[in-house]
Amino acid sequence: MMIGKLKKMPCRQAGGGEGVGQYKKSFIFLNYGLFRQTLISGFLTLLVLLGFETRSLSQNANGIVIDKIVAKVDDYAVLMSDVEKAYLDLLSRGVVSGLEAKCDILESLITQKMLLAQAEIDSVIVIDAEVSLELENRMQYFINQFGGSEEELEAFYDKPLEQIQEEIRDQLKDQLIVTRMNRKITEDVNVTPSEIRRFYHRIPKDSLPYFSEEVTIGQIVKNPELSEKQKAEAKALLYDVKSRILNGEDFAALAIKYSQDPGSATNGGEYNHFIKRGEFVPEFEAVAFKLDVDELSDPVETEFGFHLIQLLERRGNEYRIRHILIIPKITQAEIELAKKELDSIRTLIVVDSIPFETLAKELSDEKLTGQNGGYFTDTSGSDRIPTEQIDPDIYFKLTSTLKVGEISEPLEYNMPNGKRAVRLIYYKSAYKPHQANLKDDWQKIKSAALNEKKAKAEQQWFENSKYNFFILVDQEYEKCNILGRN
Repeated sequence: MMIGKLKKMPCRQAGGGEGVGQYKKSFIFLNYGLFRQTLISGFLTLLVLLGFETRSLSQNANGIVIDKIVAKVDDYAVLMSDVEKAYLDLLSRGVVSGLEAKCDILESLITQKMLLAQAEIDSVIVIDAEVSLELENRMQYFINQFGGSEEELEAFYDKPLEQIQEEIRDQLKDQLIVTRMNRKITEDVNVTPSEIRRFYHRIPKDSLPYFSEEVTIGQIVKNPELSEKQKAEAKALLYDVKSRILNGEDFAALAIKYSQDPGSATNGGEYNHFIKRGEFVPEFEAVAFKLDVDELSDPVETEFGFHLIQLLERRGNEYRIRHILIIPKITQAEIELAKKELDSIRTLIVVDSIPFETLAKELSDEKLTGQNGGYFTDTSGSDRIPTEQIDPDIYFKLTSTLKVGEISEPLEYNMPNGKRAVRLIYYKSAYKPHQANLKDDWQKIKSAALNEKKAKAEQQWFENSKYNFFILVDQEYEKCNILGRN
């Protein structure tokens, strides 16, 4: 494969992280983080959103290059299309333009590849179960953007849902690894109250953002529990499938027919790579490691459902498997039981005056909000959420039946992964539109100051680590002087 004119650039220009243009200054506070940090942590998300596939260097019928590698970090490549997609997105939002913006984008993508390479060295992994869960949530988000219609999503991208999932799976896994590496680099970074105030007072008055109407809302969620009958039916189906396989039917054909795992079903239940110990949930992995090659397990229960597992190959602490996943469906009877439980919880709050926050932490099945006392938070950690960012179903409830201080009756809803659940909604408070200030927006300003400090830590990691990797940059981007010169 032609790689094009690539030039190794061993060091970065002095002060390159500072002189990035005035457009960064207004972007710092509005997005609660430095522009460059946003690029580093967000471009994989952007690539997943903007396009489900990328191509390596290739030419069309007329011999014109339509994509090429513009940078490499060890074995990781940055494509021209990656840079262009990100640049077009920034243009569409009116954030930046010009060569300097493209240079920042390329530097961020190179940093991202460095993080992936370092993750290999440090054995930082993301288990496939995490990727599958995030993929499921992401696909549900995509589907919701098309009015909840899988068919409209497929028509828009002119490809079946399974193909879309497969094309973004690896990108999504990289995104999760990069996020984990960023956390590792910045886990000890904190800001003091005086640093927060200094950060705020550095922002010109006319550059402070104006926040729209905000609300503080919380939830207590109960996931309906599967009945023993449903569990028994799922196991019975897998025992029947196991028997059919042992009697000569094709595992792959049955996986395509029955499996509900979006990450492997269309591939006959198989993962086409070796899985390292620790990548799957413990219940699954404990059984997989006990199997002999080609042996079929009995049904295995995990948080995702019930699995029939076949070991294909083992190599030390790595293994290759295929499986069939059955996810039992929740019935209305289980929904009603969850509603009754939430009715009792609501009574404890309204009649017995037990704090909502206490019960949310102890009893909510939705752990992300539960650990915050039930409250939704934004990216800064603030529990004051702009009304335009609220789930439409919750917003309808706030504007139609609930008043500030009230708690709803138990409400059915679909979680991001498509599963049904029941929740109470607490409308704690509402805030009028206002310009950012320390009294009302301390948490958001703190987050902005913290992100600035984290971005500096990431930049320092970049400076300290760049010599640990073999980095090549295309001569087309030589003017960026991303890695500097001897």
